[in-house]
Amino acid sequence: MSGYPRLLHTVLDSTNPRELAEFYRQLLGLRYRPGDEPPTDGTADDRDWLVLRDSDGAAQLAFQLVDRLPRTTWPRHDVPMQLHLDFTVPDASELERQRARAEALGAELLIDRTDDPDEPLYVFADPSGHPFCIFVA
Repeated sequence: MSGYPRLLHTVLDSTNPRELAEFYRQLLGLRYRPGDEPPTDGTADDRDWLVLRDSDGAAQLAFQLVDRLPRTTWPRHDVPMQLHLDFTVPDASELERQRARAEALGAELLIDRTDDPDEPLYVFADPSGHPFCIFVA
């Protein structure tokens, strides 16, 4: 026992948890926790809590239903972002490939800072409006 709490996963609010979970599942190559998969028998998909795991079974992200989610106005501070996710890629060509994938999955490009020689990056908003970065590191 380390004497410290262990981070289990990061939880994102969404008015549509399935849509947001599907976005990150496809973007990051994650899989659903057993029992959280979308229904295949025609029943309503009314889950209000979903968890995505990595290939080793470790929890990565969770999604919880909220009635209302004001979209951040970042970089203005009227509605702060409060949290964002950072993802890295090894080089500029992979950064471009992941930009195309993210946008194809429904991400909105907020900032293009690929001209920064020290840390080229893109800032996106996911389908629920949460900012996330993909950058070369």
